Amino acid sequence: MAPHRVAVLVLPLVLPIDLGIPTQIFNTRPNTPYELTVCSGARGSITTSTGFTVGDTAGLPALAQADTIIVPGYWGYQLPPAPEVTAALKLAFSRGARIASICTGAFALAAAGLLNGRTVTTHWASADELEKLYPQIRVDRSVLYIDDDPLLTSAGVTAGIDLCLYIVRKDLGAAVANDIARELVAAPHRDGGQPQYIAQALPEPTAHTLADTRDWALSHLDEVLTLEVLARHARVSARTLVRMWRQETGITPHQWLLTARINHARELLEVSDLGIEQIATQSGLGTSTNLRVRFRDTLGTTPSAYRRTFQQTTSAGHRPRQT
Repeated sequence: MAPHRVAVLVLPLVLPIDLGIPTQIFNTRPNTPYELTVCSGARGSITTSTGFTVGDTAGLPALAQADTIIVPGYWGYQLPPAPEVTAALKLAFSRGARIASICTGAFALAAAGLLNGRTVTTHWASADELEKLYPQIRVDRSVLYIDDDPLLTSAGVTAGIDLCLYIVRKDLGAAVANDIARELVAAPHRDGGQPQYIAQALPEPTAHTLADTRDWALSHLDEVLTLEVLARHARVSARTLVRMWRQETGITPHQWLLTARINHARELLEVSDLGIEQIATQSGLGTSTNLRVRFRDTLGTTPSAYRRTFQQTTSAGHRPRQT
């Protein structure tokens, strides 16, 4: 595949977990074109928010060569980064680089003026500060991530995983993104519109959850999965199932199943030669007509065009911008 250069920009007091997400997901793998560079605007090492240091980083010139730039969250975000950092971000954006932020990394993009007039997100606990410091920005406090191509912003921590996997899915398709998700033991796909914060305490270790039922549903997507069927598997009433499902995922069973089925259809289009009608059946979307409608409404393309794009991507290594 043709190389795709990813630069992760480390700012002082970077959050270690936010830094680990893109460096893990965009690290070099045999089936991806990503070439990863960690860079900073500082001379010497960078101190993280927890006190240890990150050394041996590339300088800001790496941003001038990057196809994708990711800015992890950091403390001290109320103050703008060094002028040379914001200048480098502006220059990268002006030449067409894709730039994404995790958590409070959005403050660095805002300081560079890249988010003016856009709707963005950040960690829900920092949303008020972002809006107050940069009133030209609209902040959506509720979502996991927002793709306003070529700028992407995400909420905190695990939403950064969702965003990075979304970028992989956008570049290389669902099959590669799902492989990386399995490697990370992460959810293969959470839609960006899902809520950041679910007002529900974590269940006790012995409490009944629907995790097993969701896993079971993923392996039975070709079957009719009504509320009653799911409730029977979970050994709860249909009403209790809906309540618990929303508490645990933030969305309804119907929304969750639709996303899972579309994602499965995407993977089948990428890695198999099955016909559209067969894929519609195996993914649980029923008919080729329904599959086409779902692809049009969700992805803005047709199943056939999607298949051509990502089968070509696998062999040619170019980066599509379809989804």
